Amino acid sequence: MVHNAGTSGSARDIVRALSRTPLFSGLDGVTLAALAAVATRRAWYAGAVLFQRGDAGEDMLILVSGRVRLSISTAAGKELVLRHLGPGEVLGEFSLIDGEPRSADATMTEPTAAIVLHRHGFDRVAAAHPQLGLALARHLCRLLRQTNYQMESIALHALHARVARFLLFALREQHGATLPDQAMLRLELSQSDVAAVLGASRPKVNAVFQAMLADGTLHREGTTLGCDVRRLAAATEAPEAG
Repeated sequence: MVHNAGTSGSARDIVRALSRTPLFSGLDGVTLAALAAVATRRAWYAGAVLFQRGDAGEDMLILVSGRVRLSISTAAGKELVLRHLGPGEVLGEFSLIDGEPRSADATMTEPTAAIVLHRHGFDRVAAAHPQLGLALARHLCRLLRQTNYQMESIALHALHARVARFLLFALREQHGATLPDQAMLRLELSQSDVAAVLGASRPKVNAVFQAMLADGTLHREGTTLGCDVRRLAAATEAPEAG
């Protein structure tokens, strides 16, 4: 890890932050306290490269604030953005579990604070508290479902449908599985970032957004997008990519 901006945080603060994270929210207080006892809290500046693909990894991070971009780059300089992570999300869990090198690059896109769990401490807690392993297994299942959804969107759907599916996914991340007919979306990614996630060019993604604004599927309220959920759901059925 580089560009570290400091280490701080009491055990009580760490327990509170862990309890607000979907991965750990179902754990009892004793298990959360055991995790907090082996955890540290760190901060990084915007632009810091947390790790790169192929680096050795022995820790997992739970984001408290800020944002992290996960990506894969080629030797020719092309970049595929896998995900953008924000507060409550985790990264590095694969290397923590299997001891294999990092599978992607992780870059802080804004000042970021996170709770850090190292493998040796995590393993001790997991051995004493079996519910922790079950929580992690459920988390990995959610990740697999999300990955399948993203792969299906890119491989099988036209761009209009891919944008709609991306927006619905983002809405559910913010509001939960059941959405009202009208929902507000804080889209913290630029159109360039959205294009990279969807495997398309920025001009083409911009054209889809403009079309959705024109037909009433979306409307702007300052920096927030108002979304007609029914129209978005209907747009996900656009013809398959040719």
